[in-house]
Amino acid sequence: MKKILALALAAFMLILSLPQQAGAESAPTRIKDIAKVQGVRSNQLIGYGIVVGLAGTGDSKEDTKQSIRNMLLTFGITVPENDLKLDNSAAVMVTATLPPFVREGDTIDVTTSSIGDADSLQGGTLLQTPLRAANGVVYAVAQGPVSTGGFVAGNGGGSAQKNFPTVGLTPNGAIVEKTMEEDLGRGGKISLSLYNPDFTTAARMAASINAQYGGIATAANPGRIDINIPAYFRGNVVGFVATIEELPIVPDNRARVVVNERTGTIVMGGEVAVNECAITQGGISIRVARDEQAVQPDPLSYGTTIVTNNTTTEAEEDVASTVVVPATASISDIVGALNAVGATARDTISILQAMKAAGAIHADLEII
Repeated sequence: MKKILALALAAFMLILSLPQQAGAESAPTRIKDIAKVQGVRSNQLIGYGIVVGLAGTGDSKEDTKQSIRNMLLTFGITVPENDLKLDNSAAVMVTATLPPFVREGDTIDVTTSSIGDADSLQGGTLLQTPLRAANGVVYAVAQGPVSTGGFVAGNGGGSAQKNFPTVGLTPNGAIVEKTMEEDLGRGGKISLSLYNPDFTTAARMAASINAQYGGIATAANPGRIDINIPAYFRGNVVGFVATIEELPIVPDNRARVVVNERTGTIVMGGEVAVNECAITQGGISIRVARDEQAVQPDPLSYGTTIVTNNTTTEAEEDVASTVVVPATASISDIVGALNAVGATARDTISILQAMKAAGAIHADLEII
């Protein structure tokens, strides 16, 4: 054990003693990959509908029966409540996403999800369903066959199910009735929103735009860049935004180490700095052994053989070893050295947490 520990410590110190490579500068990226134009976004739509034409896999709830009666009344048809059979229909919630810049008459996909006790929506048809936004305005109307991509066969212990037959998709199943289009470039200005707000990145983005077009961009805050559209681009705002999106910058982010404790995954940035510190790692090994012992009776005693179970527990504490990590080491050096000496992912995570608590790691340590 001591020999193995000595070899591990030697490998650890050898890796830390290697010359440190200067951190390479991040590669430039396009503005369109780290920011978007404010106001250009999608909107969520939702509606309550009825799916009909099911093969006996529908609802058995009274609220579904009430919905069907109300629907038939709009067509001037009155049906006695006892005559309604619900096996072939199901109450559903219909959801969709309204993309930006769609026009009246465009079609979008809708997702249909059962809210009752229907077994499957396979083979059903969604009846005309208005889809509303959060403000209550109808922006699309959905209708069409429902494709589930799954099934349920058999019953009881002999049933089989594939995917989720109570959720279905209707491609191009909704027609847009009203747009939520924004007037892009209204007032001769646009704003860019950073996906990850950062002071340095915002300043670099404004500087890159100004280097191309002059002093038209201002970093209002770490997450927003305000831009005055040049006069010669007022009639071609789309072309102006396209040229802005292609400008390269080098984004900057805070140093961060992300640890997934469930899977043992560790992801770190290249700017993580480490102060000089001492790491002591020791372990306790516990071995539990069990054996059976038979005790024979004395001769001519008419006794019986007695079998006893003996349990032996041994605990051994390994000799703790201390390693001094120089300030020139990076977090990748430490993780690489621990991997080289056979440390488990949980050991590495515990050491990183202890180093962060001691102030030896200058980075955000995020546990997910």
